[in-house]
Amino acid sequence: MDFFCQLCKIIVTHILIHRTCIMEFLAKQIAEIVGGEVEGDGNVAVSDFAKIEEGRPGCISFLANPKYTHYIYDTQSSAVLVSRDFVAEHPVKATLIRVDNPYATVAMLLDMVNRATAHVPCGVEQPSFVAEGVELPEGIYVGAFAYVGSGCRIGKNVKIYPQAYVGPNVEIGDDTIIYPGVKIYHGCRIGARCVIHSGAVIGADGFGFAPDADGVFHKIPQMGIVEIADDVEIGANTTVDRAVMGATRIHKGVKLDNLIQIAHNVEVGENTVMAAQAGIAGSTKIGRNVMVGGQVGLAGHITVGDRAQFGAQAGVPKSVPAGARLLGTPAQPVGDFARQVALGKKLQSLFARVDKLENEK
Repeated sequence: MDFFCQLCKIIVTHILIHRTCIMEFLAKQIAEIVGGEVEGDGNVAVSDFAKIEEGRPGCISFLANPKYTHYIYDTQSSAVLVSRDFVAEHPVKATLIRVDNPYATVAMLLDMVNRATAHVPCGVEQPSFVAEGVELPEGIYVGAFAYVGSGCRIGKNVKIYPQAYVGPNVEIGDDTIIYPGVKIYHGCRIGARCVIHSGAVIGADGFGFAPDADGVFHKIPQMGIVEIADDVEIGANTTVDRAVMGATRIHKGVKLDNLIQIAHNVEVGENTVMAAQAGIAGSTKIGRNVMVGGQVGLAGHITVGDRAQFGAQAGVPKSVPAGARLLGTPAQPVGDFARQVALGKKLQSLFARVDKLENEK
């Protein structure tokens, strides 16, 4: 039985016994669900989540970052998820649930509770527009003032929230959520189990203009599409431009934060993550499991190898090998950047010494 099924079983049992939808679980029940070990009172009850520094009785917290370790000794939370190798230096009042990865475990629990308790809309609200001939399968939701164009292919359990625009000939896979105000231009393809947040624009024209002999810029028609694979999440107000020809491709498992710009013909490899305000110029190819910090800028027509990492505000003008860890503008290896920063702090005193030596001549 998977974790979600176990949780649902406990929820149903609780409702049948207590006749209430307020969920309260014992620490030992949670440990059973997540495969953890209880240290302390396994019968302590929790019904909410809280950050460890803001713990309250009846809440469960987690400790993943060592910077927060000191909070565990004073937290008022009833239970805390900790790693299996956590060693307490002082007595801990809360019940501990030891797991392999506290951060991943709390994320899983949050997802379980959300899925078990969230309102799932269904049906077609009015006024909305669904073009003639578009089949709406089981579990579909089309919110008020949403638009679904001709030739669209919509999967099962897709949720299209109010004021979303789904242009002609768009394909959307099963269980995908399109939040309010999303715009998906014609011909784009969205995979299964994707989440596209409010204000995102998928398939707007790429920035393509060619100057003539007089320096006047003329638009280059953007004839391609955007292809988004399964299990992708795209943040609010993020834009993914359509290709000049072919496709701009976002591969499986990619997670994009808010306010990101993905230009035409870019390819983003599987399980890559990007933080807010990153910008990727046209035709750049990004590998798998790449980590891109906030406000990072990648130049166009370059390649980034698998597992590369870029710190916040890095400016990347050229191709990057697999596994590289870069900071700064222009981006450079983390160690080199740190040494330059350290030397930069000494420049003022160095100049003062030089001036003093020159004045002694």
